[in-house]
Amino acid sequence: MSDERPSTPYQRPAGGPGQRPAGGPGGPRKRRPFQRRKVCRFCAEKNLTIDYKEPRTLRYFISERGKIVPRRISGNCAKHQREITEAIKRARNLALLPIAANHSLS
Repeated sequence: MSDERPSTPYQRPAGGPGQRPAGGPGGPRKRRPFQRRKVCRFCAEKNLTIDYKEPRTLRYFISERGKIVPRRISGNCAKHQREITEAIKRARNLALLPIAANHSLS
């Protein structure tokens, strides 16, 4: 046996299995592109009202499949989102708005 030891301690090669790849998971984070913050339209314009008897206004907050659009997508504040949800449910009970997706919105 030879007593030859390397003069430097063992180092993993760059880019080996223990190394983080540059730009990969664990690498430096990329910044998200700037997105404009959505503003609640009912807070911005005080004269807009939420009424269950106006299905045209409520139609904007219903998806094509008949689901209520969440506030992260519509941009409503929590207070107005609750009012919108309540108005949509009331309009559905009175058959002013469809519940199922295959019903038309005329």
